[in-house]
Amino acid sequence: MTYRRATGFGLVFASAALTFAATAALAQGAPPAPPVQVSAPLAKRVTNWDEYTGRFEASEQVEIRARVSGFLDSLHFRDGDLVNKGDLLFTIDPRPYRLAVDVSRAEVARAKAQVELAQNEVERAEGLTQNRTITARDIDQRRANLNSAIGTLQGAEANLKTAELNLEWTQVRAPLSGRISNRRVDPGNLVAGGQSGATLLTTIVAVDPINFVFDTSEADYLRYSRLAGNLRKVASRNEGSPAEVRLADEHDWKRRGKIDFVDNALNARSGTIRARAVFENKDQFLTPGTFGRLRLFSGEADALLVPDTVIVSDQASKIVLTVGPENKVVPKPVVLGQITGGLRVIREGLIPTDQVIIGGLANPMVRPGGTVTPQPGEIKLAATN
Repeated sequence: MTYRRATGFGLVFASAALTFAATAALAQGAPPAPPVQVSAPLAKRVTNWDEYTGRFEASEQVEIRARVSGFLDSLHFRDGDLVNKGDLLFTIDPRPYRLAVDVSRAEVARAKAQVELAQNEVERAEGLTQNRTITARDIDQRRANLNSAIGTLQGAEANLKTAELNLEWTQVRAPLSGRISNRRVDPGNLVAGGQSGATLLTTIVAVDPINFVFDTSEADYLRYSRLAGNLRKVASRNEGSPAEVRLADEHDWKRRGKIDFVDNALNARSGTIRARAVFENKDQFLTPGTFGRLRLFSGEADALLVPDTVIVSDQASKIVLTVGPENKVVPKPVVLGQITGGLRVIREGLIPTDQVIIGGLANPMVRPGGTVTPQPGEIKLAATN
């Protein structure tokens, strides 16, 4: 009896000891809730901008083609030069065209002599009518000869102008100021002129000012139309809607221009409408074909801002981690706006009382559903662009 009672007490004591040891081990092994810094999103009235991707295009572009045929005699530029309107670019061998001018001048002189002779014969015939020594038929014939000679003279003068124009066209000049491309034909080659099949010699693009072409959605177009009263009404070089642009490697919006064109119809396939802005380019730095980002003013509104570094990507969506009841991490899908003052505008998904995790996100224990230890932080606005 005594042995059994002692054995029973021993089993109870051993069981209690094991339970205590397990509880202590579990308590020692449970990691503490990681500390995080939290803050309510910064509430501020901000200027809203809509951003678009587009390309720079030349404000003017021309193909330089030969107007007359002949051997290319010389060129007067270096590939890629900046040229001014009227600069001599190419010279086509002018000798055949000088001869054509000389021939045409001789034809004009001959025609003038024929007109003078026919005029004298008419005057002489009219003087003989008083003596009735010439018939009316002869007078009519001489007057017809005069009219024919005048017509021949007019044709000769027109041929002379054509010959002089062809001679002028042997000097190929720049029709506008801009940057010239490389030569397509070297001196010594035969070039063809005319309205069809003319030889392409080079191209010139005008890059000051320079255009920026982009597509905007139907919804944005309607919103801007209402915002501006009538987008097409203000789309002019003098009274266009202000626009700002930056290149791919730029962070500031220092280049300012204006909307000067909005297309007359939306693209039925893409649901977008094409628009164009014009920018000064006095240093010729902006180059046609370069990609850029353009932004347009879309109004002012009260907004919530958070550091851009707290935005977490979750497949196709963006989320912000917040601290909810019982210090649990709660993910909130958000719709992002632009960067202003170094902070990201949150268009949808947050409320002013949310406690956004702004510090400690690098800890792998800070994840949705986990428990954290919140500590007060502060979201500060940096200097604006």
